[in-house]
Amino acid sequence: MRTSHALTLVAAALAAAASQSALAQDKGHLNIYCSMQIEWCTLAANEFAKQTGVKVNTSFKGSGETFAQVKAEASNPKGDVWFGGTGDPHLQAAEEGLSEMYQSPNMKDLHNWAQYQAQISGYKTVGIYAGALGFSYNTEVLGKKKLPPPACWADIIKPEYKGDVQMANPAASGTAYTALATLVQVFGEDKAFDYLKALHRNISNYPKSGTGPVKAAARGETAIGVSFMHDVPGEKKNGFPVEMAAPCEGTGYEVGSMSILKGARNLENAKKFYDWALTPDAQKLAAQAKQYQLPSNKNAPQPPEAPRFSSIKLIQYDFKKYGSSAERKRLLEKWEKEVNSIPR
Repeated sequence: MRTSHALTLVAAALAAAASQSALAQDKGHLNIYCSMQIEWCTLAANEFAKQTGVKVNTSFKGSGETFAQVKAEASNPKGDVWFGGTGDPHLQAAEEGLSEMYQSPNMKDLHNWAQYQAQISGYKTVGIYAGALGFSYNTEVLGKKKLPPPACWADIIKPEYKGDVQMANPAASGTAYTALATLVQVFGEDKAFDYLKALHRNISNYPKSGTGPVKAAARGETAIGVSFMHDVPGEKKNGFPVEMAAPCEGTGYEVGSMSILKGARNLENAKKFYDWALTPDAQKLAAQAKQYQLPSNKNAPQPPEAPRFSSIKLIQYDFKKYGSSAERKRLLEKWEKEVNSIPR
């Protein structure tokens, strides 16, 4: 009996020790909403999990769709970090109280444009990369149709490109909302909406994702895509006959952003990821995933494939104005009523 009792005590002690060890090894969870390219987000999530032991769950949607999801989940948040995607929806989330204020100790190492994104949001988001808006085009498709590559916004509304252009839906895609806001700033609102109506006649499809048009152009499913230029080199490296161009009239750019969501259930792990994602080692992973944006950390290597801002006619994009919820809502409603409702 004594032996049996002793064995029972030993077994209980071993079980308790094993339980304590498991608890010590369990670093918790992190739920990331990704609005950047799947390849980059997956690589970043896996690397963070490997370095920290945190179990990372990821889901993927365009920034417009993610904003809508975050808003719908406000009373019962399910995500912890919103990683990537154009900055305007992140600013709108900050304005509506959907993200947490957090000032990373790595903020001092960031470019001014990334710090400015944080400042105007009340430190509820931060810039992690930047990229210019432009065109992707399939050289083989254009060659077969004997059409010249686009060089200006004015080119892609010409009748010869009818049915050969794609742009994402601005209500679902941050990329396309950036295009909408860019055109308003380049041409003025009235002329911009006249332009969008003309462009609508040439559009074959409005995909939900901002990367949809560049992928379609690369694969010959369309001749031209309105997209961020940094998405082109990766498709080209994959062997597709695709090139890029910056509009001659001028173009806008994105500050891809990151936010900790209000009510995050795994707040400490969210802060750990936020800090880590702003380091040079984390940001250089983008190039490994064939993503060629300009990194926000001044010490992160700039991929040679990344389009150089110095060679592009960039406008003074008003992030504060076009990142406001009221302006976004107004422009999207106007686009839906005056442009998307027109039969093509």
